[in-house]
Amino acid sequence: MAAATYEGHSSKRLKTEQDVIHQICSPNGKVLRIVIFKKNGIQAMVEFDSVESAKRAKHSLNGCDIYSGCCTLRVEYAKPSRLNVYKNDHESFDYTNSALDPYGHHDAYGGGSRHPGPYMPDSFMPPNDGYRDARSSVLGGLPNSPYTNQTPLIQATPVNQQGSGPQQGAVLMVYGLNHQMMNCDRLFNLFCQYGNVVRVKFLKSKEGCAMVQMGDSISVERCITSLNKVSFFGHEMQLGYSKQAFLNDVKQPFDLPDGTASFKDFMGNRNNRFTNPESASKNRISQPTEVLHFFNAPYGIEEQDILNIFEEHAPNNKPNNIKFFPSKTERSSSGLIQFDTISSAIEALVVCNHVSMPNPNGKFPFVFKLCFSLSASRY
Repeated sequence: MAAATYEGHSSKRLKTEQDVIHQICSPNGKVLRIVIFKKNGIQAMVEFDSVESAKRAKHSLNGCDIYSGCCTLRVEYAKPSRLNVYKNDHESFDYTNSALDPYGHHDAYGGGSRHPGPYMPDSFMPPNDGYRDARSSVLGGLPNSPYTNQTPLIQATPVNQQGSGPQQGAVLMVYGLNHQMMNCDRLFNLFCQYGNVVRVKFLKSKEGCAMVQMGDSISVERCITSLNKVSFFGHEMQLGYSKQAFLNDVKQPFDLPDGTASFKDFMGNRNNRFTNPESASKNRISQPTEVLHFFNAPYGIEEQDILNIFEEHAPNNKPNNIKFFPSKTERSSSGLIQFDTISSAIEALVVCNHVSMPNPNGKFPFVFKLCFSLSASRY
């Protein structure tokens, strides 16, 4: 069984949160029961028909945004093997028993009882591992609810609030950048592979230092795990957690050496890749490799068309080899691009990710997209 929690701005919430949870979970398997808790946000526990369905849900939904730029899902496995639901309404629902009284004659949450109630035997209670106090301000539930001691499976982190991860924030400190070569868009091109990028800010007081606000704390952890101490443009980039919960808008940013602004807001940017469960599930998180995966290129292009991109935008990073994948449709092209070194691949991605390519069959250009390939060792 998997459980989920999410929270977001009140204007984004629907009256039937149970329907929303059911809708986003159903593509991964048959949903049997849902129980929802509310306090400062919304948390839910979802029972699937099989362990395999729960695994699929965790894999496809963890880190996804229910709404663009907010309501990011955090999914974990739950302790109970079964949920007991005594009424079908907007806070609990048994999809195997549609005849349940919608008002319920039982106290489904164990309210008023002096024992844990039917939901969670003592054997399912988590040990006192130091997280219980931290959870109390996040995990909802009514008084005496046995679920109030459970770790939520999904925990939402709106982009303008603190996350609930170990470092309590969604802002990264970035050190050691080549000040002459990097700007806000190029940092976005790199970090967007690991989560939604919200804002990027370069520091005037410290050359080569920037701050990046991600959509949630999970994305921050992905960035640090994958990118800390990678080298490109002759510098070693170092990443750390910021104490700030979010980045404020900068009304008058200074100019970087290339003439671009030192601050940029990427909220709602179409090139963010974790804006919904479907798009997020397509991402394959990888540390930098010497092979890049390209996609969303015009159908029917040739190797020289790819080479032209790098000759124009990154003349010092010429690919060694280009491989096209067989196209399943005539809408776009994809494939692999191999470079000499990992540093060269990073530099090429930073500069050429999201460049425009002419559309031979329409007026709107293609946005050429890159990411690090997990196929590097098999290229």
